[in-house]
Amino acid sequence: MADPRGSSSPPNLSARPRDPRRPSNPPPQRLHRAPLAAKRWRQRTESGRTYGQIPFLREVSLHVSGSGWRAYDHFIGQPIFYTGFSENMTAAVLSTPILQKRISELAEKRVGFEEKEGLLRRDDGLYAAKKSQRKAVIENQLQELAEKMTGEMICKMESRPFIRGAYYLCTQLLTRAYHQGIHVSSEEVLRLRAVAEEAEKKKQSIIFLPCHRSHVDYVSLQLICYRLGLALPTVVAGDNLNFPVVGSFLQHAGAMWIRRSFGDDVLYTTLVQSYIDTLLQGGFNFECFIEGGRSRTGKLLPPKFGILSFILDSILSGRVEDTIICPVSTQYDKVIETEGYVTELLGVPKKKENLADFLSASSLLSLKLGRVDVRFHEPWSLREFIQEQQARTTGIPKGVDMKSLNDQGTKQKLLRTMGYKILSDINAVSVVMPTALIGTVLLTLRGRGVGMAELIRRVEWLSERVRAKGGRVAHFGNAQTAVVIERGLEVLGKDLVGLVEGLPEPTYYAVDRFQLSFYRNMTIHLFIAEALVCASMYARVKAGGRPENQRIPYDELRTQVLFLSQLFRGEFIYPTEGLAANLDNTLKAFEADKIVDLVRDEEGKIIAIDLSDVERAAGRENFDFYCFLIWPFIEAFWLGAVTLMGFVAPNTYHGDGWLDVKKCQDSAQLLGKTLYHQGDLSYFESVNKETLKNAWTRFEEEGIIQVAKSRTSKSPPKAKLAPEWESKRDPTTGVLIPEGRLWDFTEKIAQSRREGKNRRDGATVSTRVLRLTDTIGQALYADSMADAEMSEEDKVLLKKQQQKRQAMQARAHL
Repeated sequence: MADPRGSSSPPNLSARPRDPRRPSNPPPQRLHRAPLAAKRWRQRTESGRTYGQIPFLREVSLHVSGSGWRAYDHFIGQPIFYTGFSENMTAAVLSTPILQKRISELAEKRVGFEEKEGLLRRDDGLYAAKKSQRKAVIENQLQELAEKMTGEMICKMESRPFIRGAYYLCTQLLTRAYHQGIHVSSEEVLRLRAVAEEAEKKKQSIIFLPCHRSHVDYVSLQLICYRLGLALPTVVAGDNLNFPVVGSFLQHAGAMWIRRSFGDDVLYTTLVQSYIDTLLQGGFNFECFIEGGRSRTGKLLPPKFGILSFILDSILSGRVEDTIICPVSTQYDKVIETEGYVTELLGVPKKKENLADFLSASSLLSLKLGRVDVRFHEPWSLREFIQEQQARTTGIPKGVDMKSLNDQGTKQKLLRTMGYKILSDINAVSVVMPTALIGTVLLTLRGRGVGMAELIRRVEWLSERVRAKGGRVAHFGNAQTAVVIERGLEVLGKDLVGLVEGLPEPTYYAVDRFQLSFYRNMTIHLFIAEALVCASMYARVKAGGRPENQRIPYDELRTQVLFLSQLFRGEFIYPTEGLAANLDNTLKAFEADKIVDLVRDEEGKIIAIDLSDVERAAGRENFDFYCFLIWPFIEAFWLGAVTLMGFVAPNTYHGDGWLDVKKCQDSAQLLGKTLYHQGDLSYFESVNKETLKNAWTRFEEEGIIQVAKSRTSKSPPKAKLAPEWESKRDPTTGVLIPEGRLWDFTEKIAQSRREGKNRRDGATVSTRVLRLTDTIGQALYADSMADAEMSEEDKVLLKKQQQKRQAMQARAHL
């Protein structure tokens, strides 16, 4: 399972006692020798021989005294850790022209309001003086408020001894939980150092944009930057983590606090922009998470554009000349928070972060969670990216022409392209961990369990598939696959993977499929094109009969692949070649792998597709593998669409039809749990809240549902079915009639669902499932009767939101 991208083993950056006779600040090339030292260290600890107290005390003393690289005196980057750093940063932020202009505008607006209210009178002989004086008072108040908010927001990296102590503490904690250490690629590290040296000369910032699966993400990246001698980045963090003790610690270690939502606070928005401008103008490194929050499902989330838009605006406005983008992938053998993620995805409200829960996490340090792999994509210039995009769309090869980029539509398109490029770069360097391989295999079996020999065979097959797709498998030297699998099973633990003993062959099985799906989803991005094709073929394959009856015409396959790819366009990141090229490339690869036979006409054009005899003889194991990857997502979106059928108002209802959005989404989860336990849903992970929310968002984009968001936070968002998508009810019985546009849409998704004994035709859906859907829907309408109807102001706002959404839409519909 070697890494195909390089012959050298990735270095292990876990902290370990070190011989003081060795050079204290080795050259970067020494990183190549780290795995051997790590191996010797593990051999000593695993055999029961641990280091004594003297080496431990020596290690502590080296950190306290700041000897060698631990001193962190000669890092690559702009000066930090000096007395007055925070005061200087605050002064620089408050003096930015855009902030001063905003304060003046707000003061002028407030004075105008007071004048309209009669507090300032034009007929007063001292009108001009009073107005000027009042504006100055308001500006001073706003200035004080901005200073207070800046002090609460900015990072305060002032003390080098504090950072040395924080590094030592975090390293000891992290490498005890992840006992196999933090691993990086030597080649990527050397390249990053070279880029950092060049950026330092040009006084440019490196913006690290990691994926986000765990709170460990920002800790591991800070540790790597410290160990490699790079200036620590300022990390964008939600203020939900800014609770007593921990918040102060993180802020002095590099965190900047921002609100989860800015609302209509233009002063705060401008303040954030000013701070980001100041950091980028000064060449300070910066870090934010492209997905916004942590992924609870294991796969990359769609990009969040909030902080990216600030960064892009800094360049487009000319306030910052250029900055360097560095996408980062962080992969884990086991994520500490997955058990909590499952609870949240099943609908239990997320607990607010607090010190007690933070301290209780220390119990996890006794666990063996494997290792962390951090990979850095080749950094790239944001200015050059903008120029490349502009050359493609406007034909202007050089320079940033602001006139062509000042409209909101163009900026949004540029921002979206940038966001998905970063996600694609992260996927390109991501490493597939052994636990992800094991979890994927266990969740793509038709049987209940698997023996070790078969598990080894399928893991090796999957590893080869990953490499064939250009992916990377975690490097474990010369270790045999069986040894790597045993380590992975140990990390996953008996709560996720069970073992049945006393059989002719010990058999492993998935205990907690929901939690294990987190690790399966770490591989799905590599095979999304294959999964879409196989799920589209399944519409014919599940019909059974002779092989020729299961043959699917190319045009029919293409139509269903297009439908599914459009359905999941907010869920997955697709190859950039386009639908036709992706489909043909996938089919040809399947033909080479003997999964399908392609029927061609005289000109060599593909006209139909069959499952190959070889694949049928193998029990369809490879074809089924790709179907199993995407079936839980198909079921989740089918569940979301079925739930919408219940939003048709009862015949006896006379309200405006608007329902509480949260209650609607909760109803989908409730329906899904019912259908799973009654056998109409195959995958319990299909009821997870995040995927159902993504389905809801997709239906809103498609215009199937209308969502109205009030101006006030006290009034929750409301939703209703668009009139053209509403199904009909029997005028006598009030029962939903299984026909119409929404029903056809649901059935088209159902074509690619996994077949089951309770789901072989539409009769089940049109009877029992629709009855349950209607029962839950009528409960929603009963609740809505007690709520006030939508205000006229919110109706006007809804109309504007719909017009804006229609103006921004430029993509094909389902």
